[in-house]
Amino acid sequence: MADDDDKRAAHQALVHRVLSGDGKASAERRALAFGNDGGLGPPLDALIDKVVTTPAQVSEADLAAAKASGCTEDELFELVVCAAVGTSARLYDAGLAALAEATAEEA
Repeated sequence: MADDDDKRAAHQALVHRVLSGDGKASAERRALAFGNDGGLGPPLDALIDKVVTTPAQVSEADLAAAKASGCTEDELFELVVCAAVGTSARLYDAGLAALAEATAEEA
């Protein structure tokens, strides 16, 4: 079983890869999707926000609107992955912070 440092290193490597690795979508657009910060344009911003807040409600219509805006399927895939990884990264960091706080209170 991996220790905590190995898990954190794997998490950081994943985040680095989706934000900085080779891809069809620019690093800037991937960062916007990762942070759900807006700035991608109306159909993409709506899709990314839905991926982050209500992923089970993402529909074919959402994907079709994003593709109709000029986004290729590869770019769209990368942006959706970045949004999902960004959300999980924020939850992971919040969980680690809560664990550290709870552990500090026990000491």
